Parts: sequence; structure tokens; C-alpha cells
Amino acid sequence: MEKKKADGFIIPPNYFYGRTFEIEVKAPEVLIPPLNIPAVAVPETVVETPKTALPKVEMPVGSDIKVSALSLSSIRAKRELEQTTKATVKEAAQLPTEPFSETDMMLQWNKYAQRLSDKGHKIMESLMLINDPKLNGATIIHELPNEGSKIDFESEKHELLGYLRGKLHNHDIMIEIVVNETMDTRKAFTTQDKFNRLNEINPNLDLLRRTFDLDI
Repeated sequence: MEKKKADGFIIPPNYFYGRTFEIEVKAPEVLIPPLNIPAVAVPETVVETPKTALPKVEMPVGSDIKVSALSLSSIRAKRELEQTTKATVKEAAQLPTEPFSETDMMLQWNKYAQRLSDKGHKIMESLMLINDPKLNGATIIHELPNEGSKIDFESEKHELLGYLRGKLHNHDIMIEIVVNETMDTRKAFTTQDKFNRLNEINPNLDLLRRTFDLDI
């Protein structure tokens, strides 16, 4: 008797109970063609540091500040200090200190007083002509009657001192004011009085006036 073939076979679910299955799934291989990208040179970025000028250091002559020899600014400071010292020494050496007499001093003293008169500075002019100054070495000693007149004279003394140093070619000249309340003042107010005082200092002035027939 011929067996009939089953049309289909169904596995019951209890067949799979208690069994483990491993399923290996392989990912499909994907072939990526190589990309021929040319190499691009990246330029190097150069950062320039801004140059800062070093400040000049002015140091007075005779300064005892210690300067480091390892610092650039210290080297510059040393050079500037040496140049300043040389310039100062050179300038001091070139200042004239020519000798002069009391007569020379009095002539320039009265010339300056006349300049003050021409400019209308009557107070300083009268203080200069109130008495004849005396010369002690390079120091001009001028007597005034009180402290008030001394203060007025001192306030304008520096211009007179510069004038005398330049005209007499001696930068050692100093002016010393002495207050003498008992002094006998002699004031020259007229042109003749001024000429007489100058003639007392230098009698050749009268000879010069008579020779050239000059007016006073």
C-alpha cells in the first residue's frame, strides 16, 4: 500500500522550548574607492610682536642709583648718564672766570642802573645807586638801609647778576646784600649827578667828554 506524501509539515512550538539558536548576520562589505584629494599647503601664520620703544631714563649727575649691567635699559641709562656728566663737566670748564677790578665792576653796575632807568624801573635803580658797592674777590658787597629794601633788591638781583657775569666774563661773581641802618646814602637823581659818580670811579670819562665835546 503506497503512503501518501504530506503536503506540509508544521513543527509544533514545543519543539523549540529549551533550545538556543545562534544566528550570525554578516554585514555586507561596501567597497569605498579611495579619494585622490591633492594636498593643500596651509600657510604658517606669523604673529609679529609690536615693538615697544624703551623709555629714556634721565638720571641726574652724581646720582648714586645702582644700574644693572644685564638690562638693555640699564645700559642705555649708563650711556646717557656718562654723556650728561661729560657735557656738564665740559660746560663748567668753559665758563669764563677772568679777573676784573672794582672799577670795571662799578662801570657795569652803573650801566645796568641806567638801563633800568630807561625802562622805568626806578625802584631797583635807586637801590643800586643808593650806595657804592664794594668788591671782595669775586663777591660784590652792597649795603642797603633796611630789610624792606633788601627784599626788593633780592627779587630782581638775578638779572643783575647774569648781566655782570656776562659783561665782566666771570661766572664766579656773587652779590651779597648787607643791611646797615646807619649808612650814609648817596642818591644820584640827575644826569650830572650820575656822571659825577662815574667820573669819580674813572676820571678818564671827563677827559673823553671834553675831547669829543660831548653833552652830559
